Amino acid sequence: MSIQKYPVGHQDFEKIVNEGFVYVDKTSFALQLAKRGGYFFLSRPRRFGKSLFVSTLEYLFKGHKNLFKGLYIEDKWAFDAYPVIKISFSNIGYREMDLTAALFGRLDAIAQDNGIELKAPTASLRFKELIEALELKFEQKVVVLIDEYDKPIIDYLAPNEKYKAIENMATLKSFYSILKDADSSLKLVFITGISKFSQVSIFSDLNNLYDISLDLTFNAICGISQAELEAYFEEELQLYNKDEIREWYNGYKWDVLAESVYNPYSLLSFFSMQGKFTNFWYTTGTPAFLIEMCRQQKMYELKEMVISQTAMNSFNIDNLQVLPILFQTGYLTIKHFDPLISSYTLGYPNKEVKSSYIEGLLEM
Repeated sequence: MSIQKYPVGHQDFEKIVNEGFVYVDKTSFALQLAKRGGYFFLSRPRRFGKSLFVSTLEYLFKGHKNLFKGLYIEDKWAFDAYPVIKISFSNIGYREMDLTAALFGRLDAIAQDNGIELKAPTASLRFKELIEALELKFEQKVVVLIDEYDKPIIDYLAPNEKYKAIENMATLKSFYSILKDADSSLKLVFITGISKFSQVSIFSDLNNLYDISLDLTFNAICGISQAELEAYFEEELQLYNKDEIREWYNGYKWDVLAESVYNPYSLLSFFSMQGKFTNFWYTTGTPAFLIEMCRQQKMYELKEMVISQTAMNSFNIDNLQVLPILFQTGYLTIKHFDPLISSYTLGYPNKEVKSSYIEGLLEM
């Protein structure tokens, strides 16, 4: 029997708090972002807690103070209510319908929830119309939360589907472009994804976008640190081998000086399965095109892979490079940085990821 209720697969902050699931408090990071305001981008691998953090920001800015009782931020934030536009590309239905139609549907749903009718003829103009209407109605600046912004691109990177990725990229470039002109109406913009596509306008148009992905301050914004593991899972660590847990599920970091963190999905799955050491992460889905790229380039062992600092931060859909994708999807993590040549040395984070990679190569 499990010691606690583990939120495996749950990404809604309200549900986790109200139904008694264990919640590792990340509200200190939320407070930093909320106080600063502005535009932020965070890249992390899949199943790493991005969606839960976005959900935490959503309830924070909607003023749901009761959900934050006992958490770090409880007595440090006013909990004023702001209008929030939250778009999660994992569940807007762009696979079942055209991406533009999916965006229309999501924007209209948010508008309807707030008693607003939208009339603009394009998705980007409708996005702008919604921001302006919300600010006017509630007399507060608007919070925009976009989760997994790049999913409609990443899902179609296989060679036979790349045309769809390019098509979706053009749609998203137009859609995100309105954020720059809407600056005076925005309190906070927080965008998550796996990769940083250079052709998407949030990176080319928003010169004030702060990419916190490799910022030491935000290394543990997602994932579970050693201190958090010991604070929130004290009873579990009395039952299971702490060193073996670390070997299997720890090892991720986004700055050479940072403390490594655990994959939260794998760690919680391990506890939920009552201490079964196995490969949880790979079963959540790895892009087939990525493994095929590695096979074609005869990358059978990922040890001491060197990549420039520039290449780490983005990649171009017309010229995909395998190392940035392996880093951004979580197969590689930072091991060393050489300031003389501005390059990183990358390697497997842990035993689980190495097993995942080998398993993927053998399957196809």
